[in-house]
Amino acid sequence: MTTRTEAVKAYLLDLQDRICAALEAEDGGARFVEDAWTRPAGGGGRTRVIANGQVVEKGGVNFSHVFGSGLPPSASAHRPELAGRGFEALGVSLVIHPHNPHVPTSHANVRFFIAEKAGEEPVWWFGGGFDLTPYYANEEDCVHWHRVAERACAPFGADVYPRYKAWCDSYFHIKHRNEPRGIGGLFFDDLNEWDFDTSFAFMRAIGDAYIEAYLPIVQRRKAQAWTEQQREFQEFRRGRYVEFNLVYDRGTLFGLQSGGRTESILMSLPPQVRWGYDWKAEPGSEEARLTEYFLQDRDWLAEGNA
Repeated sequence: MTTRTEAVKAYLLDLQDRICAALEAEDGGARFVEDAWTRPAGGGGRTRVIANGQVVEKGGVNFSHVFGSGLPPSASAHRPELAGRGFEALGVSLVIHPHNPHVPTSHANVRFFIAEKAGEEPVWWFGGGFDLTPYYANEEDCVHWHRVAERACAPFGADVYPRYKAWCDSYFHIKHRNEPRGIGGLFFDDLNEWDFDTSFAFMRAIGDAYIEAYLPIVQRRKAQAWTEQQREFQEFRRGRYVEFNLVYDRGTLFGLQSGGRTESILMSLPPQVRWGYDWKAEPGSEEARLTEYFLQDRDWLAEGNA
């Protein structure tokens, strides 16, 4: 393991600990259960799952560090310079699905990839981001989420937040539905345009910003009353989440194709989901407003300054 990899791994393990502790404290009921695992082809991880809490219906905060002598064909096709290289991939990935339809689902991921070959310079990059998937959205929450994202990016250049916000909007778009999965946030990948130290600092800034972005929203919404009709709508919208993860998500596809641990990879899926044939929200309803107003790749910082 290189010095670079050791530094990233130490940060990611600490980040997993801090996020789990913060979410447990906010839930006030359930605790994370850890499942340490090893990958026969090389590496392993710590899967931590929380379920049936006072706030969280199901959630997971996973750390993984996998390595091997060759990548799956899909990865080599995307990056031909990786052919014949050994690789290491480290990351923390999390998804939180609350009970209350007024509390959004949240997702975050930070990761590092390095591929090495004797006699050649290593190929490395960082990736990650965080995004929010509300069901009954509030402008206050959307603006707050994006303001935290902008502050995390600000030390690295004025163009960073707009670029990675736009990338998030593009990436988390459900093409076959022609709609965004949520109200976005940040997404970046293949980041090596800066030197290693700056790139690593940026990844840490994004990882550290997740709790600051999410917990105030949970605190504002977790005691809000909800109806069974709203719960049904939440389950319909969770179906969109499942569709995106199984059809388009790079992390899910890479994990399954590279022989990753299926239980950990599919931890992101919600426990209760609903599909209905040609279901449509009632015009003028709160449910219709989600897609008509909130899921429109909006400039939430401009909304907050309006």
